[in-house]
Amino acid sequence: MVVFDASILVLLIDPDVAAPLDPATGKPVTRCRERLDYLIATFERERTRVLIPTPALSEALVRADEAGPAILDALNASARFRIAPFDTRAAVELAQLTREAVDSGDKKQGSSESWAKVKFDRQIVAIARTEGACIIYSDDDGIRRFARRLGIEVIGISALPVPPDDPQDELFSFATD
Repeated sequence: MVVFDASILVLLIDPDVAAPLDPATGKPVTRCRERLDYLIATFERERTRVLIPTPALSEALVRADEAGPAILDALNASARFRIAPFDTRAAVELAQLTREAVDSGDKKQGSSESWAKVKFDRQIVAIARTEGACIIYSDDDGIRRFARRLGIEVIGISALPVPPDDPQDELFSFATD
């Protein structure tokens, strides 16, 4: 089971959203949409469940405007996606994570983000952890920092594989050589 945070979900919802920056180059990720479509196709083929934490969903829906209800309908109708609430288990997990951070003397654990952003990111990671997710797909540094502390892998768009070229293209190029 994997998790999508808002930075990934927004790219799914709105194809006009600019690609995130590739940390290696500082330039927009190339073939961003194709990478994401290929990931979704892989999840379909492998029957991977994708959790969408409610805090990430709310953040993504801010940009959805009137399309919000249709997006929710599509997510709820899909066998691959499941919206995961911030429930009692997640609240207990978040309390534990926050208590440990406060007890260490740095409640933000080195983050320069606002306290509200830190709490929001921790909510998403707490949901992922209580749901047993092994990977969070995200381009958010706060999510990355908190998830990795808990041993949850974080994968950004730039790390997604580019879809293989269409074999038909190879046949065509061979025939024209």
